[in-house]
Amino acid sequence: MTYCLGIITSSGLVMATDSRTNAGVDYISTHQKLYNFSNPGDRVILIATAGNLSITQSTLTLLRRDIIANTDNNLHTIPSLYEVARYIGTKVRDIKQQDQPWLEKDHIDANCTFLLGGQIQGEEPGLFLIYSQGNCIQASKDTPFLQIGEAKYGKPILDRILSFDTPIDSAAKCALLSIDSTMKSNISVGPPINLVMYHTDTFKVSYELKLRLGAPYLAQIRRLWEISLKEAFERMPNIDWEDYMNLPTDDTITENVTD
Repeated sequence: MTYCLGIITSSGLVMATDSRTNAGVDYISTHQKLYNFSNPGDRVILIATAGNLSITQSTLTLLRRDIIANTDNNLHTIPSLYEVARYIGTKVRDIKQQDQPWLEKDHIDANCTFLLGGQIQGEEPGLFLIYSQGNCIQASKDTPFLQIGEAKYGKPILDRILSFDTPIDSAAKCALLSIDSTMKSNISVGPPINLVMYHTDTFKVSYELKLRLGAPYLAQIRRLWEISLKEAFERMPNIDWEDYMNLPTDDTITENVTD
């Protein structure tokens, strides 16, 4: 299982991923899921992957080959981030067209998803989710984050904390807490955690780190987050049972059944 997320704000972009892959409880390993294809000074291109590992790795191989061969269309020449997203989608379809019939014969899921984040000269930063079918959606000011993989456990903090105007450092902290919350609830998501923070119009990635199991900062924010949640919970008022028990019958669930 995988959890990847991207956050776009008025001052930049954050992308974060776990590194755990598994094929059942008996086979668990780690694989990188966040890749930097940037061309410093001209563009920042960050790609996160989830889903069938063979499909995502083959897609990344095709992307690298096009850069090395200096083809007309590659990650370093395509003029807009939307077109980059469509280009990646085309590569996904190419690989799936070759491999999916054979995978389906053995009932293997060939689905995968990608997150694309970055900025190209002449454009604002962008964040896209690319589906297994090759189509894509884009994050917006109203929805400033996108997730792929095991998204449900890490979504509540993003919904409550993030907005397009959230400071970029706070967005990075929120991303780590989102992944940590997911690891707490799902053992198939695990470290190392890869995190990248990009500042708008710098056209280079200056902040990236890998947090391994037991990393002091990761342990610190987990401990502080748990303490803060417990303290907030204790401050919540208890249910006023006496008041609610006096509600009209129509507002209760008790049924009066007679023969």
